[in-house]
Amino acid sequence: MSRSLLGAIIALFMLLPAHAQQEPHDWIIPELLGPAKAEGQVTIYSSTNEQEALPMWKLFEAATGIKVNYVRGAEGPLHGRIAVEARTGQHSWDVMNAGSVNIVPDHLSLAWEPPNAKHIMPEARDPRQRWYGVYAGYDVPQYNTNLVKPHELPKTYEEFLTRKQWIGKVVIEATDRDWMETILIHYGREKGIKLLKDIAATLKPVVLDGHLAAARQIAAGEYPIALMNYSMLTTNLKQSGAPTDYFVLDPVHLWFGQVGINKNAPHPNAAKLAANFLLSRQAQTIASQMGGRVPTRLDVESNPKDVRERMNEKKVIFLIHTAEEMKVRQRLFDEIFRPK
Repeated sequence: MSRSLLGAIIALFMLLPAHAQQEPHDWIIPELLGPAKAEGQVTIYSSTNEQEALPMWKLFEAATGIKVNYVRGAEGPLHGRIAVEARTGQHSWDVMNAGSVNIVPDHLSLAWEPPNAKHIMPEARDPRQRWYGVYAGYDVPQYNTNLVKPHELPKTYEEFLTRKQWIGKVVIEATDRDWMETILIHYGREKGIKLLKDIAATLKPVVLDGHLAAARQIAAGEYPIALMNYSMLTTNLKQSGAPTDYFVLDPVHLWFGQVGINKNAPHPNAAKLAANFLLSRQAQTIASQMGGRVPTRLDVESNPKDVRERMNEKKVIFLIHTAEEMKVRQRLFDEIFRPK
């Protein structure tokens, strides 16, 4: 870990909400704590950036005495790493925390219900008990408030077609296949595909790699607007002082940042404690206040406070994908937005 990153983590740790630091550690499962301490460590594979995640895991370490090995990466490479480990008989990871834990194969995924799962929203609980939602992700358009005025904001996705001033300047991220699928569900498949093809032909969107990179480029004024991005990324940048915000259109795609446990975890008791920790009031309060992540626990306040209410004013469609659905949707997305 670089000295600059370590310094940033220490600074962020000091900024954690006092009430979050002082909350009782009611996520600790007493009968697991002794065996977990004997295991000594837990390895987390996660797509959450270190600046957000490591201060939270420092609290876990302080409360349990268990060392956290944090491996951060994009979801695709993390799944690839898990697959390679499985083929070679290695089992390095204990817990995965990302938006696509649900596609981890069953033979690598532990069915288990953490005690804190009863406190999260029903949609965030996998009926098969293989993953649980840690935070809610909402896909909504993002814009630069210096470049786009409120009266210019489209009231529907159809209205994007009338904004000729944005030709070649509208952003979409290269893997927004599930957002695309919600458009098809909302409008009907034939009408939805036509709308997206019309948007692609008329506005010639710029396809970028990475939602965080796209959010930062819009906040920096490199592009005025995105067809969609994660509301939490926009919130995070806005609260840091950047000239950006989101607005809400029908439909809103809802997904979850998930947690799941390796069926062959080398540290199984520590893994269960870590998963239960991510579903706790303490962890979700920190994630909400520091990163703008929308908690799946309804007893934890969102940041901003009205984010759930704003989303629920529109048609919210919860959608995840299987590994095969991901491939099919990505092919259609590429046909529309990246034609050869």
